[in-house]
Amino acid sequence: MTTALQLDLRAQRAWHALAYLAINVPITILGVIAVIALALGAALSMIGIGLPLLLGAASLCRWLVRLDRRAANRFLDLHVPPVPAAVPTTGTLRQRSHDVLADRALWRMVALLATKPLIIGVLLVVGIVPVILLAVILVLAVQGVAGVDGVDSLGPWQLGVGIGLVLCVLVPAGGVLVIATFEALHSVLCTIGRARLVPRASASGPVRELLAESLGDSTVSIAYWLPDRGVFVDESGARVTLPEPGSGRTWTAVERDGRRVAAIVHDVALDTSMELVQAAAAASSLAIDNERLKADLRARVAELRVSRQRIVEAADDARRRIERDLHDGAQQQLLALALELRVLRSRINGHEAAPLVDGLAERLEVALGELRELARGIHPALLTQSGLGPAVGALAERTPVPVQTAVAIEGRLPAPIESAAYFVVAEALTNVARYAHASQASVAIGRDNGDVVVVVSDDGVGGVDVAAGSGLRGLQDRVAAVDGTLQIDSPNGAGTTLRARIPIPAEARR
Repeated sequence: MTTALQLDLRAQRAWHALAYLAINVPITILGVIAVIALALGAALSMIGIGLPLLLGAASLCRWLVRLDRRAANRFLDLHVPPVPAAVPTTGTLRQRSHDVLADRALWRMVALLATKPLIIGVLLVVGIVPVILLAVILVLAVQGVAGVDGVDSLGPWQLGVGIGLVLCVLVPAGGVLVIATFEALHSVLCTIGRARLVPRASASGPVRELLAESLGDSTVSIAYWLPDRGVFVDESGARVTLPEPGSGRTWTAVERDGRRVAAIVHDVALDTSMELVQAAAAASSLAIDNERLKADLRARVAELRVSRQRIVEAADDARRRIERDLHDGAQQQLLALALELRVLRSRINGHEAAPLVDGLAERLEVALGELRELARGIHPALLTQSGLGPAVGALAERTPVPVQTAVAIEGRLPAPIESAAYFVVAEALTNVARYAHASQASVAIGRDNGDVVVVVSDDGVGGVDVAAGSGLRGLQDRVAAVDGTLQIDSPNGAGTTLRARIPIPAEARR
């Protein structure tokens, strides 16, 4: 069965090669005529009378190349893309002639047609020789077996029944030779056709643009398959939903080495057959696979950014919840206890236990202060209730170093951005108070081209080393979680300037 299938495939390829050559004979003849007419029209167009001949010859060239393309797609399975449309011509006869002659695609077609006679001629000679040989053997075999007069001898042998039977035995061998020759010609024609008809994709050109040009559909898009997630994404990593039947759009799968890599989304009314889309997909599979890897990386980066922001938001939510619990729970109980101690102190005025109650009240007051500081450090209620300006002002008032603040933010910002900006200021002022030995500091917060910019500076000793402590590293991670950047300028003896830039999402700006 396998041998029979192989013979059938070889015979089919031989037949396709023969059919392609047969079709190319009139194409070659008409191509020579079209090239001569085009040259004549181009020469006469210089004096203004050759434009009709030039336009007609150009149309004939395009029609012949289209016919050659269909034959190559049908018999050689080359999947040649459509022939480019003619360049629109307007203006005077001279200008229209110039437009036609300036069409590079037309001159490529002329080159194809001009070189076709030599190629087709050589291949026809190679294919016809074994056919003529087979025909001669067959005729002589029939004459020898039938005893037909006209040929008395075949070299040193007398043509008769015996020689005729020997020639009959050679006929199948001649047929095999013919099939083998045309099968080889099929491979040669495929190689020549790919080199001449199939355009070379530019490695530097975007894959989508190349596909759009090859398919003649400017709306072509590519959806890249991410197997580990089981979804299609675009070049930016965003999830893509493939078109449904009846939407006017359809898609063709792109595979490489037996695995799906992408889908080409195109117009359902594409004026070419699906074989062309499959050909474009196969030709671009390597480039599409490379773009898929980039899209996969972008999707992973986007997911990492979202997950990191989600972690920060979850941490902020936990901070706010802890702050509320402290405020509504332990802090309220301590305040109630302080009131009870005051009541008790008023009742035992003059008693020997009064100093003990006073001491307990003082210690309770200290504990309440520490609890308030702890709650503010976890997540200040003032930031949630009143926004960035009042919260930063409260930070400045609690800092032992004089701090000038300038917060030029109107309205409220998204909660993650407010939290990031607040903790930038909090960490910076904490470092100023502990390590900077500064006499003063300043905080400036404003907007710049849709970003929130936070600048905290002091006149301290400088020399801040980010790697030396975890506070600033954690601050960099928090700012990066909202796509921001943090820069620290801290020369020795010249103070420290900390600058954070946090982008505001487009939907928040609107």
